[in-house]
Amino acid sequence: MTMPSDRSVRSTLEIRAEFPALERRLGEHPVAYFDGPGGTQVPRAVAESMVDYLYHHNANTHWAFPTSAETDAAMDHARSALADFVNAAPDEIAFGANMTTLTFHLARALGRGWGPGDEIVVTELDHHANVAPWHALASEHGVTVRMVRMHPESGELDLEDLDRQVTERTRLVAIGAASNALGTISDVARVVRLAHIVGAQTFVDAVHFAPHRLVDVRAWDCDFLACSAYKFYGPHVGVLYGKRDALAALDVPKLQPAPDTVPDRLETGTKNHEGIVGSAAAVDFLAGLADGANRRERLQAAFEALHVRGSVLLERLWRGLEEIPSVRLFGPPPERPRTPTVSFTMGRLPAADVSSRLAARGIFVSHGDFYASTVAERLGQARDGFVRIGCACYSTEEEIDRLLNGLRAIARKAT
Repeated sequence: MTMPSDRSVRSTLEIRAEFPALERRLGEHPVAYFDGPGGTQVPRAVAESMVDYLYHHNANTHWAFPTSAETDAAMDHARSALADFVNAAPDEIAFGANMTTLTFHLARALGRGWGPGDEIVVTELDHHANVAPWHALASEHGVTVRMVRMHPESGELDLEDLDRQVTERTRLVAIGAASNALGTISDVARVVRLAHIVGAQTFVDAVHFAPHRLVDVRAWDCDFLACSAYKFYGPHVGVLYGKRDALAALDVPKLQPAPDTVPDRLETGTKNHEGIVGSAAAVDFLAGLADGANRRERLQAAFEALHVRGSVLLERLWRGLEEIPSVRLFGPPPERPRTPTVSFTMGRLPAADVSSRLAARGIFVSHGDFYASTVAERLGQARDGFVRIGCACYSTEEEIDRLLNGLRAIARKAT
């Protein structure tokens, strides 16, 4: 099987040349990075943009000298880039330390207007960064948190249970667009429609979705959405989208002299300017992989091509894992809506042992519950977790084959 090619989209080989990390070797082995769901490698252009900012433009904002004005312009460019990334307006984009911090910040602002009798709906499929902030409001304000069940056998959301959990008392539905543990893609548009019917707002955790499918907040009609640049080839910066009116209405905790305009009112303290510059560079890197009349069109073309390539890798990986007798796969199969992220176990071998044995071969994978601890509990893996493999834009069929050969060798030694 060969990877599909499109002359209008850069090849995997060309993409790989942009990532210095791929030059690393462990002994005789070139390193293959399958840890992308926990954080991708960074292309040269992203790091160079951050260095250039720090060397030549570093200043605080809104002052009457050149480097401050250049920082203002860089922040404006970043908002425009991330707005194109999620199909929003620049003034609907706020930056923060990470998705978790932004979600706690948003939850605190929303929770100031809620109390006993109000309900928040979360799901078992989610990373706990989209669970814990809402549970905090239960103890702080007396709201009720209801949890939608997942189907353990498929790793997909129980939509009938969702229908039961969303009621006239629901104030917010918080849902992950894709599971970072299982790769499951949920029907966000359906969830948003259901929430809006009862007058509830919606918050989407797009951290795992954003590296693999192009976010479209207009199509989803969600009220808020968060993602993390370090999952799509950028630095450690969180991004929060909110509808303009929704952001303006938030009772955000802020310093009295700080701006009260959207989106600045969401950003507490001095921002991570170099990280925000790097986040914009990550979007521009992705847009630069394909042709198009504008950045959004280039992103659409790039993501369509990367999705096709990722599907080929996923199919090869899944079928290869199925052939290893000791492997137990979790989550939906390749033909279901999912990302090219796969979790599995190998008989009685601890997930950490599998990961370390692969690492000795220059194959880097992650292990544990990945903060999707409810998923691990429902699947009987609360103690040891999973081995997780994630394909990225720089992953190749040859690396998949190396991984599978390594797992076959581990399985033979374990029997």
